[in-house]
Amino acid sequence: MSLGIPPLFSTATKLFKSTSFLRNNYNLLGFTIKPSFSSSSFSISGCCCDNRNTLSSPSTMENDKIQGIKSDDKYSKELDVAVRVVQMACSLCQRVQESLVSKRNEQVKSKDDNSPVTVADWSVQATVSCVLSECFGRENLSIIAEEDVEALSRADAVGLLESVVKAVNECLAEAPKYGLKGPNGTLVTSEVLEAISRCNSSGASRGRHWVLDPVDGTLGFVRGDQYAVALAMIEDGEVVIGVLGCPNYPMKKEWLKYHHRDYQEMSKLSPSSSESWNKGCVMYAKRGSGKAWMQPLVHQTENLVWPNSAREIRVSAIDDPALATFCEPVEKANSSHSFTAGLAQSVGLRTQPLRVYSMVKYAAIARGDAEIFMKFARAGYKEKIWDHAAGVVIIQEAGGMVTDAGGRPLDFSKGVFLEGLDRGIIACSGAALLDKIVRAVDLSWDSSNL
Repeated sequence: MSLGIPPLFSTATKLFKSTSFLRNNYNLLGFTIKPSFSSSSFSISGCCCDNRNTLSSPSTMENDKIQGIKSDDKYSKELDVAVRVVQMACSLCQRVQESLVSKRNEQVKSKDDNSPVTVADWSVQATVSCVLSECFGRENLSIIAEEDVEALSRADAVGLLESVVKAVNECLAEAPKYGLKGPNGTLVTSEVLEAISRCNSSGASRGRHWVLDPVDGTLGFVRGDQYAVALAMIEDGEVVIGVLGCPNYPMKKEWLKYHHRDYQEMSKLSPSSSESWNKGCVMYAKRGSGKAWMQPLVHQTENLVWPNSAREIRVSAIDDPALATFCEPVEKANSSHSFTAGLAQSVGLRTQPLRVYSMVKYAAIARGDAEIFMKFARAGYKEKIWDHAAGVVIIQEAGGMVTDAGGRPLDFSKGVFLEGLDRGIIACSGAALLDKIVRAVDLSWDSSNL
């Protein structure tokens, strides 16, 4: 493997997640609750409850032209808010992951399909829902997200629910660090539950829809490995904004040879800087800009100040399969490793596959750490848009390509699922590699048993 980092990505089976949509009322511990979210309890800097003002964060006013976002550009407000709230969410996730890895406590719950869900999943969803609702208004806001409150509504989830409410309030209290104004008061349980349940849109081919995967790669998260916070915005069926937070993916490629748990020790041996060892990164892009950016996570006592050491990222220039590194999912439940191995051999790929949890695969390609991502699901599995939307636009704006196995663009206009997908998904650093893989799929598909 060209990256030389076997410890960084462990191999495991991830049982894929399911989605269920909510009614306005739900049962919690034997009581019927109708959510009531107090609009006066939360506000964002530059965003007021009646939504008459536009977002104008202090950093944006001070610096009219910042890396990746111009204040007068279309979607500048949306991208600004999205990057800030993903930074907040990553901080929340880091705290929860440290607790899970060290204590192995009851903060993990299994959903009906037995995939693990943590306090972080629900807490991130509630936090993002609150921020987007107050910045852009709740009335016409459409959020498509991974989690619901069914498991939190069970009689045996009292402790779990308390942990979620606590995590959300702790996260929102740190909002000023990220250029956002925090809540005027502590959110109560019903407000947190309502914020989670508000993310129940099924999308549409027209209009604007936010797409969130609060913790993509939950099994990796629970195991102290790679995961991502993914937030995208779709308008009229096209992904126009993508933000990908990767808390355990270091800013510098040379740091990949170290496991992320070693960063803290390494940081003690080197001076503190904006790219200290124990930081991950946030990548982001806007459709049509032709650029993608990466900035370090805000950590500990630091504040998010644009451009936060942001730098432009580009895909790799490698177009020789023999030199290319390819990624595939860790989980075997919804991806055929044997088929991708056969394709790799037929195309001429020589390196071992880089098996990575979550959309960190997209991050690796976007910044040139790998060249190819291939995923071919088993029969009956349907790809969800939140597992791909943010990563797709980031790779494309970084100079790469993402298509289905027939070479066609992915269709995000059909709701929760990527309908009409031709066999699988291929992400590449360039057209030459993509063409070779698409041809290899055509030649090998009939014998794939997929």
